[in-house]
Amino acid sequence: MFKLTNKVAIVSGAAKGIGKGIARTLLQAGAKVIIADIDDENGQQTARELNADFMHLDVTSQEMCNRVIEQTAGKYGRLDILCSNTGIFPQANLKDMTEADWDLMNNVNLKGMFFLVKPALAVMEKQRSGRVIITSSITGPVTGYPGWSHYGATKAGQLGFMRSAALEYARYGITINAVMPGNILTEGLKAQGEAYLAQMTASIPTHTLGEPEDIGYAACFLASDEAKFITGQTIIVDGGQILPESPDALL
Repeated sequence: MFKLTNKVAIVSGAAKGIGKGIARTLLQAGAKVIIADIDDENGQQTARELNADFMHLDVTSQEMCNRVIEQTAGKYGRLDILCSNTGIFPQANLKDMTEADWDLMNNVNLKGMFFLVKPALAVMEKQRSGRVIITSSITGPVTGYPGWSHYGATKAGQLGFMRSAALEYARYGITINAVMPGNILTEGLKAQGEAYLAQMTASIPTHTLGEPEDIGYAACFLASDEAKFITGQTIIVDGGQILPESPDALL
């Protein structure tokens, strides 16, 4: 079950972190994976490590997103899976947040998703099949954290987009779903510092941080033929972080 043999997949933001974990699991399931990222050095290194292809992609460029989708479909004759994973999360308290801070977050996380998903859906509509998996977050749709109101807004916005888009494209055999990670031990999370990591670990019922592949396994399921009757839905992968009513529940 959940085999992706001969499926063609694009994973954006796959040079490292969660995207790399998604790419790794899709490859393990048999898919042909294209790693699309603005980070050429790490992207090419990851492609070599995983035996995948690499394409340069800046999701804030609509032209570039169109070209990556067109070139992939042209080379392989189809596009079965799109994992729209590119995202940034620079911290800014609301009182200090500038319009530039807001625009950058929205341009990458929300508009960048739109730029990439739209041409992918056009290819999938023609072939009457496809899987789109969006990497959202628990932050915004479910929880909040000081300094990430702009980030949370984009992640909640992704889910609003997903639900309506899923309705529009269900008739073509296309499913659109999202994975909502909690705290995953990536390079970006490590950059928050040891105190933050310790605080987050203590707040999770499993008392562990997630691994990028944990998100990949959820994406792999949603990309499979077995998930054909699931669309417009989310899977939270957070070690139970959103469950406790208070810290006392973790004792």
